[in-house]
Amino acid sequence: MFQQPTSVSAALDLMAQPGARLLAGGTDFFPALGDQPIKTPVIDISRLADLRGITETEAHFRIGAGATWSEIVAHPLPRCFDGLKAAAREVGSIQIQNRGTIAGNLCNASPAADSVPPLLTLEAEVELTSRQGQRVLPLSAFVLGNRRTALQTSEMVTAVLVPKRMAGFTTTFTKLGARRYLVISIAMIAVAVSLENGRIAAINIAIGSCSAVAQRLPAAEAALLGCASPAGIAGRLDPIVLAPIAPIDDIRATASYRRDAAGTLLKRVVRDAFLLAQKEA
Repeated sequence: MFQQPTSVSAALDLMAQPGARLLAGGTDFFPALGDQPIKTPVIDISRLADLRGITETEAHFRIGAGATWSEIVAHPLPRCFDGLKAAAREVGSIQIQNRGTIAGNLCNASPAADSVPPLLTLEAEVELTSRQGQRVLPLSAFVLGNRRTALQTSEMVTAVLVPKRMAGFTTTFTKLGARRYLVISIAMIAVAVSLENGRIAAINIAIGSCSAVAQRLPAAEAALLGCASPAGIAGRLDPIVLAPIAPIDDIRATASYRRDAAGTLLKRVVRDAFLLAQKEA
């Protein structure tokens, strides 16, 4: 059964049906079906105006759950969103970017989800709505594992929130794949950095495709505080800073290759972010 509610409230009512599933862009939903028929209710929320758009509140930049990657790229967001926009341009083809949504990418909870590392560096939060009300979770507490989230069966994601304190940060994102375009990543690194008097005053670093869940690298962040030169970055990033990752062997790369590549990418992306922050200062 295919249903298309006209409001978030109506969608939440329909979600009470046994086995009901939400459909936004469908770029993950339909490939996951394979040749299996749809046997449970499908609730198409792609046309809900309340889930679209990018707005501002007093404390946050608010990206509607149904915002597509193309909409995010085109929107005049502050420079701190440059890393997220770079990731958005890496999500499949232009056709996928025109349909795929930010909330769909998060709810799919793939270890290789392009949006998660840059959103982690932006200290993003996820707004969840049910008939009982709303709650907000840090993104790090929302994605729990490979294809697992903290989303309850009665809830839907209605927005991604980025705190305005991040507005002055410079951000970058790099994705390593077996080819340049239309590829699932072998490793991803995102960085958000803020300089003060030419030194790193604050830095957030996240890595994806190297564990079941993309994650921040607090040891690397701590090691880089106070760094005043791009030439000094590599010496501060001892391999121990990658201890939290748990790469696997799969058809795209071996675990050892992923770990080596992550170390190289980390130094390169932090250097690029530092140089860009210097230029923007």
